[in-house]
Amino acid sequence: MGHCDRVFGDELNRNYHDHEWGVPVHDDRHMFEHLTMENLQCGLSWNLMMKKREIFRACFDNFDYDAIAAYDEVDVQRILNTPGMIRSEQKIRAIINNARCYRKIREEFGSFCDYLWAYTDGRTVLYEGHGEGKIPARNGLSERISADLKKRGFKYVGPVTIYSHLQACGIINDHASDCPCYHRINSTYPTIRLKPDKEG
Repeated sequence: MGHCDRVFGDELNRNYHDHEWGVPVHDDRHMFEHLTMENLQCGLSWNLMMKKREIFRACFDNFDYDAIAAYDEVDVQRILNTPGMIRSEQKIRAIINNARCYRKIREEFGSFCDYLWAYTDGRTVLYEGHGEGKIPARNGLSERISADLKKRGFKYVGPVTIYSHLQACGIINDHASDCPCYHRINSTYPTIRLKPDKEG
């Protein structure tokens, strides 16, 4: 049994694994959804994020970063008072802040996807050993991106959070080598094989 089976065991997570996790994302709204989900997860379980995903979509205008960037205090209170929502005012304000920072990156690079994929020259990274389960919580790539996003004003974007984001949006393919998704992604999208990068 590969590590994908161990991590994505229940039905909700299995569906996410089979159809979304690790598939390269080139749409800015979808990319912002992935990033926001990782922001919200900090200190919580991913399973909880999956269960509350529809609540998040309702609270944040289906992750429309332009709409979120215009949120005010009324919106903060609306989100906090939404039944089932994670009641972290700090995270909610961080997401609004990140939407504003996200738009600035789009203005500079044309799209957030172009900005992020430039780190790997548009290719999905296959790190040596990851297909066999030697997966870190962070690495050199996630540290570099995290540092740059923080300089640009983003919040809740530490290197562990960013590593998870890179996995989710397909910049890093960390599916198990015996997982059908691993091979489907590699045969469909451009990839690059690299040695481990300051993993920890």
